[in-house]
Amino acid sequence: MTIVALSLGSNTNPAHYLASALGALYERFGALRVSSVFESEAVGFSGDNFLNLAVVIDTNEKLEDLALFLKGLEDRHGRSRQEPRFSGRTLDIDILTYGEMHGEFAGIVLPREEIVDNAYVLWPLSEILGEGMHPPTGKTYSQLWTEYDKTRQRLWPVAFSWENGSAPTGIGYFNSQ
Repeated sequence: MTIVALSLGSNTNPAHYLASALGALYERFGALRVSSVFESEAVGFSGDNFLNLAVVIDTNEKLEDLALFLKGLEDRHGRSRQEPRFSGRTLDIDILTYGEMHGEFAGIVLPREEIVDNAYVLWPLSEILGEGMHPPTGKTYSQLWTEYDKTRQRLWPVAFSWENGSAPTGIGYFNSQ
């Protein structure tokens, strides 16, 4: 099994789309490790605030197959690919890490560069994969978050409930039991 970290975000009816995406991920991969949910201001454009979180899954799927599934999941949740890169989203899912892979694979740069650039990616990732190693820096995700200049981006944890068996809220490891 390969441990994969994902970043999920939405600023269009985000509670609905994130809960639905978590349900779809749970259905496909089973138990999920889910970070707290954070609200942040839009980055790169003027728009509604985003809700973001990180999820860790275990999978035997190839990177290419996983990427196709996630793109399809975004599309099924109303993701428009005609919009500018920096614009509102019903659902945005990025593969942050895929096992220990480092470099470019199938057009995907791993680990994803946004990890060290954006607080809304790094903070949730540091919660659930804190001891994981970021190969380009040689630091753990917890170390990177500790050193991150927190004045660069505003974000804050928010209450969030995902109802799928165990109705988790906040950080944890969730399954149907």
